[in-house]
Amino acid sequence: MTTRRATGVPILRLGDVLITGLLNELDDQSAVAFTDELTERIAADGARGVLIDISRLEIIDSFVARTLMELATMARLLGARVIVAGMRPAVAITLVELGLQLTGVETALNAEQGLTALGWHRMSHAPSPGGRS
Repeated sequence: MTTRRATGVPILRLGDVLITGLLNELDDQSAVAFTDELTERIAADGARGVLIDISRLEIIDSFVARTLMELATMARLLGARVIVAGMRPAVAITLVELGLQLTGVETALNAEQGLTALGWHRMSHAPSPGGRS
């Protein structure tokens, strides 16, 4: 697992999936830098999936919404699937009220569901010491 913080937004690698999250609102310059860094990592790491957790975002503006759509499109062109997880109800309401659609962006209720959609599964019980269940 590797981490890099050029934009202040951690991007973790878990196998062939990148996991990142927006902890607070990004200004326009930071959003562009985040997009650039994440697309570079998708290509460099050969990621087949990206999970972006936005559960900490209280609000979202049209620029960030457009950035997420563009990021999903770029990732698809690079062979990766993007899932945005953890959207708060207030954020969803704001997007609808502003008439913004996250076209091409898959969503999941939370990060666990997003990872499951990308092929990761939580173990239902701890493995036995001998490796057998």
